[in-house]
Amino acid sequence: MSAIPPQTPPPQTSLALPASDVSPRVGLVGLITLFSYILLCRAWPQVVEAFSLPTPREVMSGPFSALLAMLLTGLAMAAWSVLVEKVHRNPSTGIDWSRPRAVADSIDISSTKLAALWATWALIGAFYGLGRWYWDGQYLFAMEVIGAAIVPMIVLSVPYVLWLDRVLIEPKDHAWHFGAMLLGREGWDAGQIKKHARSWAIKGFFSAFMISILPPGFAAVVEANPAEFLGDPVRIGMLLFELLFVIDVQIGTVGYLLTMRPLDAHIRSGNPFLAGWLAALLCYPPFVYGFMGGGGIIQYEYNTVGWGTVLQGHELLAWIWAGWLVFLTAVYAWATFAFGIRFSNLTYRGVLTNGPFRYTRHPAYLAKNTFWWCSTLPFIVSSGSLADVIRNTFFLGVVSGIYYWRARTEEAHLLGEDPKYRDYYDWMQQHGLITSRLARLWRRGNPRPVQGQLQPAE
Repeated sequence: MSAIPPQTPPPQTSLALPASDVSPRVGLVGLITLFSYILLCRAWPQVVEAFSLPTPREVMSGPFSALLAMLLTGLAMAAWSVLVEKVHRNPSTGIDWSRPRAVADSIDISSTKLAALWATWALIGAFYGLGRWYWDGQYLFAMEVIGAAIVPMIVLSVPYVLWLDRVLIEPKDHAWHFGAMLLGREGWDAGQIKKHARSWAIKGFFSAFMISILPPGFAAVVEANPAEFLGDPVRIGMLLFELLFVIDVQIGTVGYLLTMRPLDAHIRSGNPFLAGWLAALLCYPPFVYGFMGGGGIIQYEYNTVGWGTVLQGHELLAWIWAGWLVFLTAVYAWATFAFGIRFSNLTYRGVLTNGPFRYTRHPAYLAKNTFWWCSTLPFIVSSGSLADVIRNTFFLGVVSGIYYWRARTEEAHLLGEDPKYRDYYDWMQQHGLITSRLARLWRRGNPRPVQGQLQPAE
């Protein structure tokens, strides 16, 4: 991983908005499936009674119900992608279905890749074993799920790799290079091995985290009784935040797990920049605990009272503020399900130009950070201490700066990978509802762009 290379700001052009590599209908199918299953879980006691089923009359809010929600959502999106949108025939899959090889012609390549795959999983398992945080709290559920899945994964990987290598145009991908190095075969390339390592480091790290956070929000939504607090804007707002975060987590988890070529959802490349990894990892456990979490060095919620308390007694303003925060959270969730089955951090998996990405290049970061500022209100503290006000405001600004840093490193990665993203970048500079305005403000303050300077990421 290297530093971000110098880049010249993209020139002003009159390009049309490039077509998105992801259809908006994929995420919509996932959303409908997820909502349908949540409704079933909430209505399960009535279903049990109506059909006299030999099961407890309780809502299905447990952790394995949350896991099933994710699996059903993923299967629905994958089925739509293949059966309706025929993504398996996209040239970007690297597959030629019309000229399958005989298994005997590709068995040597496949066996090398299987060795690489199993060795990679062993390394990820060793990382899980060494990481103490994986064996406490919410991560215990993820370890249980992954532990139960590993044997089926090993068994199913054999027919999957044998089948896929028959139709891949170039079967010697980065997995083959890693396997060739392990087995002492000639022809492996160190660059391809780094590509393999980055892709699987991303999947291993983030998949465990995403699985671990599936149960809490799902349980809260399934068990909620909105009738108890319909007149309370704060509690209604909190419930809607939870529901929208469930959408984000459920569909986001699907994205990490379904990185498959036949779905055209494979990882083309992981972010090669060390700065990109540092910026991203600071925002997730276990690293976040020492920085942004309770007692962390950039914790920004000391003696804050929050929007609900500040607006107590101002009912109309509280409803307006709750609506604004729900809108921001909805944009954040929209930015995730717009990816369909291709969501993940630190990866290039195609270019997305529709949904909220038509208005800003980084809708999730923009919405999330605006939400934090508007919900935390770091400049209002219960202690009356000016020092708390200054510290909270400063450190929330640092957090927003980290997300700005993440955005820039992601742009540097994508600008170097795909001409379509460069066209999208240029179009957004001129026409993006939010991006173009920020770009104009930037140009006013920087009338003479310096060589090697990136335009600001919003």
